Amino acid sequence: MRVLHVRPADDERGGAEDAGRPGSRPGKHLPRRLRRLSRPALAAACLLAAACGDGREARELVLLSGRTMGTTWQVSLVSPPAAAADLDREITAVLDRVDAAMSTWRADSALARFNRNRQTGPQKLPRELLHVVAAALDLAEKSDGAFDPTVLPLVDLWGFGPSGTRAGVPAEAEIERALARTGWQRLTLDRAAGTLAKSDPDLQIDLSAIAKGYGVDAVAARLLELGCRDWLVEVGGEVRCSGSNVQGGPWRIGIDRPEPMAPPGRRIEQVVELSGLALATSGDYRNFRDFDGRRFSHTIDPRTGRPVEHALASVSVIAADCMHADGLATAISVLGPEKGWEFAAGLDGVEVLLVSRNEDGSLSERMSDGFRAFLAAPPTGG
Repeated sequence: MRVLHVRPADDERGGAEDAGRPGSRPGKHLPRRLRRLSRPALAAACLLAAACGDGREARELVLLSGRTMGTTWQVSLVSPPAAAADLDREITAVLDRVDAAMSTWRADSALARFNRNRQTGPQKLPRELLHVVAAALDLAEKSDGAFDPTVLPLVDLWGFGPSGTRAGVPAEAEIERALARTGWQRLTLDRAAGTLAKSDPDLQIDLSAIAKGYGVDAVAARLLELGCRDWLVEVGGEVRCSGSNVQGGPWRIGIDRPEPMAPPGRRIEQVVELSGLALATSGDYRNFRDFDGRRFSHTIDPRTGRPVEHALASVSVIAADCMHADGLATAISVLGPEKGWEFAAGLDGVEVLLVSRNEDGSLSERMSDGFRAFLAAPPTGG
């Protein structure tokens, strides 16, 4: 049985103890590792599975991959109704469209233009961008600002944004100045008019914590339109899947153990089985900066202007769509092990796994009952 390992979500930026019950809703179906295929290898991307012993028709596995939003994408499809090259073009077109709307690293993106524009009146923006901003604002309100799409000045200040790295910890005055340029309440969205306005000309938006999840959903929607029913889509560690894998069983996804500097897939924390659902993981152990002998996570608390410093090392969220799973994983990562758990407990249709570091360096898990229901059975045999 193949298992796709899932690393913590790659930001476009730089680069089982207590059981509880956040949410409800088990339904099942998910991956030992799928190799990535380069574009030149596309012609070899079609693999024919061995015919089933019970006489069922053989199923074809198509693996496609590429780069987008400063990270990688991978799509696995079972017996798709279109040629691999055509599917590759369709997927690339969707992801290019999302990147052109939401990237903070592309000067020509719609979001980058909004950030540069100092006018405070309504600005016309692409429908997809407004959709994601609306979701980000909703999450900002629900999390009391633990998730804030206007965090870009702080991300830049700490060396995780498009302005590049920095040599040391920002001064207190720098942090205060950057904080003054944030605040999700200063954005006014008008869905009917297709506009977004900012009351402060210095306000800048960063959707890195939610845009990749939306990209996964956008690819998923296009695959369904094309008649594909059995697939798994992954962008920068965020995953959504449908139907069954090439063996006809559930898609299986391995969640990386949060060990700093460990190569992806070296050690797996848990394996889950999913179908028709999404999984997003946020962690503090891959993207960080070392200043004056201290390690600072790329996860910035928008309320304090500083990287989080609590014990929560990894958050995995299962939800109906990847955009919300992506954003929720970040919000919970900011809130920390206790407040994050309480926040998740109030959400419907959401299941979580929280992995925290103990004082002795060991790791401990806390997962909702619904998340536990998705765990794959341990392998049998030697």
